[in-house]
Amino acid sequence: MRTRFRFSAVLALAFAGAAADGMVLQHAAAAEIAGIVARQRVEKKSFTDGEIVDGFMKTAFGAEYHLAGRVDRIRKYEMPVRVFADGASRPDRKAQLAKIVRDIASRVQHLDIAMAETGEDANVLVKLVRDRDLYRTISTFYGSDRAREMKSSLDPQCLSGFRKNEKYEIEHSDVILTVDNGDFIFFDCAYEELLQSLGPINDTSTIPWTMFNDSVQMGYFDVYDQYIMNILYDPRIRAGMTVAEVRAVLPAVLADVRTWVAKVNGLAAE
Repeated sequence: MRTRFRFSAVLALAFAGAAADGMVLQHAAAAEIAGIVARQRVEKKSFTDGEIVDGFMKTAFGAEYHLAGRVDRIRKYEMPVRVFADGASRPDRKAQLAKIVRDIASRVQHLDIAMAETGEDANVLVKLVRDRDLYRTISTFYGSDRAREMKSSLDPQCLSGFRKNEKYEIEHSDVILTVDNGDFIFFDCAYEELLQSLGPINDTSTIPWTMFNDSVQMGYFDVYDQYIMNILYDPRIRAGMTVAEVRAVLPAVLADVRTWVAKVNGLAAE
């Protein structure tokens, strides 16, 4: 069995002017996948402020695969996010992706995300491909040299990247998912790459509770990553903010995020 690697590429400033329904998903569609159910049963859901802040800072700043531009600023959408699934095969995967998007929308309080009817209406384009067509698709997006480099060093089964402007506002994201590597990999890839395409592009090997860790596979939107995404999309966290600026507002933001995450997951308030 081939080892699964994750890859996320940040497409930087040169491209910019010079990457109730949610509950149904976890307990219905995802419940059919044994690997997801097993992980949900043992999921850690209680975290200290320090653990949450550590994960946020390590994933919201930096970049796992850096092509150009600065990575020491917050990157996020400051506009509604609309997702379009492009791919003729496996219509069931398109339906699953739509449920995943609704799940994310239901769990991130200040994120306006939904499916789009057409590619022209979308700022997140999800390309659904067969595994045999993955590297040809990567070459189309990033060029043949980059594709060969990715294949030799990372051997990805899915990837994402985004384009940002001079204010570090994400303007467009591209996500590539394979549809024929099994249900668990599809769910795992779809959640991670969609979420990373919204801003937390940096993977970290030091946080064991996040899907943004190459050694961790989830297949669903876990509580820890809900903390990360809700902090990122709180209105007080703005695109372009530095580490110092974020730390100044984090205590107030985290207090409100804790209340929200506890509410949507039925957790006792900490």
